[in-house]
Amino acid sequence: MIDHATIDRIIDAAEISDVVGDFVTLRKRGVNMLGLCPFHNEKTPSFTVSPAKGIFKCFGCGKGGNSVNFIMEHENLTYPEALKWLAKKYNIEVREEEETEEQKQLKDSRESLMIVSGFAQKYFTRYLWEENEGRTIGLGYFRERSFRDDILKKFEVGFAPDGKTPFTEAAQKQGYKLDFLEKTGLTIKRDDWLRDRFAGRVMFPIHNLAGRVIAFGGRILKDDKKTAKYLNSPESDIYHKSRVLYGIYQAKREMTRTDKCYLVEGYTDVMSLHQVGIENVVASSGTSLTPDQIRMVRRFTPNITIIYDGDAAGIKASLRGIDLVLEEGMNVKVLPLPDGEDPDSFAKKMGASGFQEYMEQNETDFIQFKTRLLLKSTENDPVAKARLISDVIRSVSVIPDSITRSVYIKECSRLLGVSEEVLYTEVRKQKHKQTEEFRKREFREQNRRQTAPPQPVQEEPVVRPVKLLVEELEFLRFLLKYCKADLWEEEDEETHETQILSVGEFMIDELEADELVSENPLFKKLFYEVRENLYKENFDPWKHFVFNADTAISKFATDLLSEKYTESKIWEKGGAFKEKEEDILDILVPKLVNEYKFQKVREMQDSIQNEINMAHKNKDDEQLMELLNTMSNLNRIKRELLEKLGNRAVN
Repeated sequence: MIDHATIDRIIDAAEISDVVGDFVTLRKRGVNMLGLCPFHNEKTPSFTVSPAKGIFKCFGCGKGGNSVNFIMEHENLTYPEALKWLAKKYNIEVREEEETEEQKQLKDSRESLMIVSGFAQKYFTRYLWEENEGRTIGLGYFRERSFRDDILKKFEVGFAPDGKTPFTEAAQKQGYKLDFLEKTGLTIKRDDWLRDRFAGRVMFPIHNLAGRVIAFGGRILKDDKKTAKYLNSPESDIYHKSRVLYGIYQAKREMTRTDKCYLVEGYTDVMSLHQVGIENVVASSGTSLTPDQIRMVRRFTPNITIIYDGDAAGIKASLRGIDLVLEEGMNVKVLPLPDGEDPDSFAKKMGASGFQEYMEQNETDFIQFKTRLLLKSTENDPVAKARLISDVIRSVSVIPDSITRSVYIKECSRLLGVSEEVLYTEVRKQKHKQTEEFRKREFREQNRRQTAPPQPVQEEPVVRPVKLLVEELEFLRFLLKYCKADLWEEEDEETHETQILSVGEFMIDELEADELVSENPLFKKLFYEVRENLYKENFDPWKHFVFNADTAISKFATDLLSEKYTESKIWEKGGAFKEKEEDILDILVPKLVNEYKFQKVREMQDSIQNEINMAHKNKDDEQLMELLNTMSNLNRIKRELLEKLGNRAVN
């Protein structure tokens, strides 16, 4: 582990414009610098670097952070790897702290699994090219399917020798422990019985983003109905199939360059598309598409085209995947192949130019694809058409961006011959249904956690940004930006001495005194970390969060503090101001705190009202009186807050 002192030296040395300038041509624009974003294709520069704040932000694709985040994103490195990259650039010696025994064991175990998997890949690849069985059976299979040697070597395919334990014996002779061979799934052990998992199969290594082998897929070449055609490595400490995409290592740079990703189903589909020159392609490896896999694609591009087989099963699979992709805020298209074709066979049949031309002519927007597909089955059946409309609108309703959603509603209205008003009503119904389902899941999960036996204390999980109210966002922005700024003088009631109250002290005291700290995990993390460090002399909340090791926290803080951050409309409702924020903190901060409190009181009232309705339904008079009394107190607090806010309602 890199010690904190070294991390601070690296961060201090890594001047943001210098780091970004190695990859992006930057031009001076006021106090900031501007250039073309390296993470998505753009003609008008929207990529901004702030040397004063030490951050970058693209207002086109949304990526942002500090110099470490930039190197992580651009070079596809982990946090420690990015720190070492920057340390090398600035000739800083990296000193690493001694790890705990538990950390060392976990790291050693994972590394051992990686090393064993790497050995297995080299063994299988060598066996394919150099051994008679590998050349005859394995290489013969790939030759029969017209794969070129350069493609086979690019994906490091191989062949596992047939027999009981030839691979296991070879690995043990090289000093690899049976325990790690078993944990990777390369060897199956039952008491004293051993067996090579992939015996007699052609092997497709699965790489992580850094290019290291973490698992395998194996295809049997014998005609045996009792044996699975494809066999994958089991889950392990280094391999979780729901978080992995086959070909992501070979595709990531081209995905970034073209700002697009093609999604197929199998290993040979990916290889065949590479062979015809389409390299921005990945596969779900025969499993159902998962949110983690979609988020992995989104790291490189928001645009995805799903290519599935032209049979009924392939089309059904594409429909299942569409809603998941939309829910993650991505732009999705579908490329339907002719009936009976898959990407592998069709790419070989059409060749490079033919397949490219087919893609350009047949790539379809998901709404048109889904609507035309489902319309075929409705014909003149009004009930079936109503189901179709609900099905299509259910897909539209999961799109998180309201503008994109409205564009699709217009398109649906045109294709289906239904008024936009009717479709908007259906979207609202679907979103309400989704919200209710989410609340039920949360309630069940909360009950499960409460009834579950206590677990040993573990390292605090990484907090991911989740949606916050505008008042919560404004509260956090002021807390991070003006935490140590002077707010006003006040007299101590006991000593009568005058002391200066800071913005941070006032904001934190106000929320804790009224027990109104938001339950949002992101809000709580930032709020309590500021409180714990408030009186430390060198504490800089800006630097603390912008340069946080958790890249999600760092990006959130960057977005919050970016120059183009739009102030909440709550200020405009109370009358616009022209003064700089820092000049009128004594006016803005109390107003902000009261706005925040007002929204929290409204949330509490909504919750209490639901309890009142339930108590009334259950004829629980005692609880009903208690709840009505609570509601009365909340109404009183609400009136007081409205008075402070100028007797105006806040939407």
